[in-house]
Amino acid sequence: MKSELYKLQKAVKSIRKITDFEPEVCIVLGSGLGSLADYVDNPIVIPYGKIKYMPISTTSSHEGKLYFGILGNTKVMLYKGRVHMYEGYSVEEVVRPIRLAGMLGAKKLILTNSAGGINRDYKVGDVVLIKDFISSFVPSPHKGDIRRQIGSKLEFFDMTKVYSDDTYDTYDKIKEIGKIHGILFKEGVYLQVTGAQYETPAEIKFYERAGADLVGMSTVVEVIAGRHMNMEICAMSTVTNMAAGITGETLSHDEVKREGEIVAKKLGLVLIDLLK
Repeated sequence: MKSELYKLQKAVKSIRKITDFEPEVCIVLGSGLGSLADYVDNPIVIPYGKIKYMPISTTSSHEGKLYFGILGNTKVMLYKGRVHMYEGYSVEEVVRPIRLAGMLGAKKLILTNSAGGINRDYKVGDVVLIKDFISSFVPSPHKGDIRRQIGSKLEFFDMTKVYSDDTYDTYDKIKEIGKIHGILFKEGVYLQVTGAQYETPAEIKFYERAGADLVGMSTVVEVIAGRHMNMEICAMSTVTNMAAGITGETLSHDEVKREGEIVAKKLGLVLIDLLK
């Protein structure tokens, strides 16, 4: 069996055969937010299937293409679609794009996702800056030999400040930029589940008592991998639905995509101004 390091190295070589572009920032786009890729200037676009050992997106709202180019005067690599454990992928495969970004030179990571709102002060359409997370319900990607082979190479690393002081300074900038574009950013704690089924009202009640403001099926494991790769991380959720039992309404992925697309244009303008 090939090691994770071997697969990452092969993925890097696949990309380097196509482009020698060196990104400063990596951006991952969640459900309904794929249109943000349209803002990348002079993009080099690589389908995931062209990259050795790259997991392929199977969810309808995740196109599965890697973009290299300029966004807001900054050199970026942008994942239009991510993969999830509910698609049958291991946690190592799910975070492979993040580790790959670090190996390609990206020092900063911006994660976006669509999430269910647990906090009763949220409403559909809100964008929430993630100030902390709960990972107890998903397997950690920080295991095995890969811990000592890439990134910080620490067997164990501190998660007291998952988001650095620089990140919180960036969050302040995002809030100011958001006001210009009509987005009032909130802050909250995000909890990841594996999916693919949506949560039950009883589960949401449990997560609410645990301190979660948002729930989704991605991001936490990516943050852990990015932290291990010594990347500065910003993460944000678009509230595309209220979680089960909060309003009594049923949940659907069509709603998630629709609400994500509504917010995507404004969020794209905020990110462009931030990267300037």
